[in-house]
Amino acid sequence: MTTVLLIVHLLIALALVGVILLQRSEGGALGIGGGGFGGLMTGRSSANLLTRTTAFLAAGFIVTSLLLAIIASHRSAPRSILDQPSPPVSAPETPAPPAAPSAPVAD
Repeated sequence: MTTVLLIVHLLIALALVGVILLQRSEGGALGIGGGGFGGLMTGRSSANLLTRTTAFLAAGFIVTSLLLAIIASHRSAPRSILDQPSPPVSAPETPAPPAAPSAPVAD
């Protein structure tokens, strides 16, 4: 589920970048699509189409971003060593008394 949503999110991001670059630039900076679509549409109708497409893609980008954030926050596995419970502490074992030295045996 997360992988599919992430792929859709990336496709929307790429489409959004492409649509933004197709729009006519007001200041002459990076706008690629200056003359419309070769007479297929008028300048005004292509601007309206690109503006609406940008708005829909931006809304989709925001929705997928929020869904990915919600999915990431609901993971059940602890992600930090501080989130894991500490093991129970047991009393230290008392050492056994040292063995008495043995006397050497003569042959």
